[in-house]
Formats: sequence, structure tokens, C-alpha cells
Amino acid sequence: MKAFYVTTPIYYANSEPHLGHIYTTLIADSVTRYKRQRGIDAFFLTGTDEHGVNIERAAAARSLPISQHVDEIVDSFKEEFARFGVRYDRWIRTTDLYHQEGVQ
Repeated sequence: MKAFYVTTPIYYANSEPHLGHIYTTLIADSVTRYKRQRGIDAFFLTGTDEHGVNIERAAAARSLPISQHVDEIVDSFKEEFARFGVRYDRWIRTTDLYHQEGVQ
């Protein structure tokens, strides 16, 4: 059986999710479900990019350490996606050791 891989952009963790994030993720989730209903082995990945000046600025504006800021933003993404019934197979964070080792 051929595998099918579905991914969204990795969302920038500078602020909470908005309609564009939800829209994109719902489409990816729908495609994944469609493929699985047809017996195709589908894998759905989404996540967050947690590096950059804008994230540093957003954390500073909230008077939070960067790690706490991105942890809270990631939680807000996951909670919002759960409200819409999104079921992803893997959530990747660019701060994960797994990711860091993979890109080096």
C-alpha cells in the first residue's frame, strides 16, 4: 500500500491561532480522513516554528521568557484545533530535540 503524507505549514508561535491557521489545518485534516476512508495509509503532521525575532519580541511584550511564551502559544494552538476535532498524527516543534538533531 502506498503511503500519503499530509502537512501544514509549521505555524509561527508569535501569537495565538487565527482563522487562517484553523482553515489550513481543517483542510489538511479532511484530506487525511478522506485518504484513510479509502484505505490509504495517511500521516498528518503539523506544528510550530519557535525561532525568530518576532517570537522574541512577542515574549518580551508579554514579559515572559521565550520558552514560556511558546509553550503557551503551542497550548493555544492545540486547544483550538481540538475544539474543531482535528486529529493529527504528530505535532512538531522546532525546539524539540528530535527536530534539532534532524536539521543539523
